[in-house]
Amino acid sequence: MVSDGQGGVGTIYGVYDENAGVELRGRFIIDPDGVIQAMEVMTPPVGRMLAETIRQVQAFQHVRATKGAEACPAGWMPGKKTLKPGPALVGRVWEEWNPKKDH
Repeated sequence: MVSDGQGGVGTIYGVYDENAGVELRGRFIIDPDGVIQAMEVMTPPVGRMLAETIRQVQAFQHVRATKGAEACPAGWMPGKKTLKPGPALVGRVWEEWNPKKDH
């Protein structure tokens, strides 16, 4: 998390509101290759949740470590069940992953 009082970084990422002179609340998860893997932009009155950002970073790290052989479903936490992406999973996610049982 950073503060960008001059709006330089916010301008680059498209979250600086020049008319109001403020940045929207932007969150970007960028992988080691410099690729944006996730982004979220919110208006200034509503903040983000650091715990969710950390969880998402952990999920992206897990997917990267498995070279995409595993996917992390919504609400996934380290050590919990992952999914094996592929045609066999299409339309069957809820058969493979029960959020009440697997969390």
